[in-house]
Amino acid sequence: MILESALLDVLPGQEDAFLAAFAGARPLIAAQRGFRSLELRRCLDAGGTSRFLLQVGWDTLEDHTEGFRRSPEYGQWRELLHRFYDPFPTVEHYGEPLLTA
Repeated sequence: MILESALLDVLPGQEDAFLAAFAGARPLIAAQRGFRSLELRRCLDAGGTSRFLLQVGWDTLEDHTEGFRRSPEYGQWRELLHRFYDPFPTVEHYGEPLLTA
């Protein structure tokens, strides 16, 4: 499994609107081939309440980079969510765990 990870810095004051939009966007990604899981977590540190951590599990890297990102649903995802980010997030992909406890 591949883990996609992104820190999402949402415009201050737009957190509730972002969460509502994300609820609408979630089915778009969940329906994609290779999708396994999604977690969205809010930062708890002081001054970080506008930051969210998104982690998405995919079967393969290509399921995300070629499948989802080239799909019509990605256009809808972009329309719903990208206006909330400043700066635009860096998305990284990670392989299988090297160590677990």
